[in-house]
Amino acid sequence: MEQRRIAIIGAGQIGKHHLNEYHRVGGADIVAICDINEAEARRVAEENQIPHVYADFRELLKRDDIEAVDVCLHNNFHAPVSIAAMEAGKHVYCEKPIAGSYRDGAAMLEAARATGKMLHIQLATLYTKETKAAKILIDGGKLGKLYHARSTGFRRRGRPFVDGYGTTAFTQKATASGGALYDMGVYHISQILYLLGLPKVTRISGQTYQEMDMLPDRREMSKFDVEELGVGLIKFEGGLTLDIIEAWAIHLGGFEGSSIVGSEGGIRMPARTGDHIQPFTYHSTITMLDLDLDTVIDLNAMDRRRHLLNPNEWAYDSPQGHWIAALGGIVPLLPTAELALNTMIISEGIYMSSALGREVTAEEVAASSVSSAIRL
Repeated sequence: MEQRRIAIIGAGQIGKHHLNEYHRVGGADIVAICDINEAEARRVAEENQIPHVYADFRELLKRDDIEAVDVCLHNNFHAPVSIAAMEAGKHVYCEKPIAGSYRDGAAMLEAARATGKMLHIQLATLYTKETKAAKILIDGGKLGKLYHARSTGFRRRGRPFVDGYGTTAFTQKATASGGALYDMGVYHISQILYLLGLPKVTRISGQTYQEMDMLPDRREMSKFDVEELGVGLIKFEGGLTLDIIEAWAIHLGGFEGSSIVGSEGGIRMPARTGDHIQPFTYHSTITMLDLDLDTVIDLNAMDRRRHLLNPNEWAYDSPQGHWIAALGGIVPLLPTAELALNTMIISEGIYMSSALGREVTAEEVAASSVSSAIRL
């Protein structure tokens, strides 16, 4: 497979993770890395045999031997850097969420369409075994008419920085715009939207919370002004609904996994509660025999067969692998940007509904969204 020439913008935690994934999946020649912390960029470059280092992403974008860039920055930097990269003739793979606001995310999609460049967003849950199994069941008609779904994400006490993991960039609207919904909810909500067939959002109702105690010094240092818990009810065109609960921290022992139900069956995604792992399950009824079925799906057996039967199955095992395959024209790019943008209008709609104390329409959210972009 021809090596794709890629540059990384951002040498922090996410940039390092993306580099490790490129090494794991293969097919990428990482030719340059950029970070405003040039010393760290040089250290990472030396560790990963990356030949070129930049402190200014604009200088990196002047290179004509780079096919694509991977934007690994905090949320409010995504749009300016990604748009500049596409306008410079580069395809863009961007860390989730798509941006810090719906308006900025929409501008990124507009730039992709205007330049003809691919825009790929890191939505790792699309490539899991359970997502593949769920899509097989849905596309095979085993759920019948879909009418309701639930998106869940649980951390017992996992707020960035204040609970010991991550930096204060995650806890402040100035850099992140949102909390649990933007950080983790994007994975679960986008997964459900993908499985539902990307239905059109019509109305959003929700509430956000920041109620749990934290160490006083961590509260002061973090300037924590985002939500630790977000809940919502989403209505789609055609009557389909979705309820959401996403927690960075909550006084409970766990949530059930996300689920989708239809007229003929239902599915529940895996979830971990302490040491217990809830498996992927399919639920249906044989009406004529008056039997209810609760079935555990063997995901590993399914995955082995898919890889034996489909020579390009590797292209759907990870965001990086999919990106490499799409750049090489091996598979079409999944609509990750559209999924991420629709996830954004849902999350921003929950924020707006919480602030106004009422249900809001998708049109209201789009019209009222303002840019949170920070230009380097």
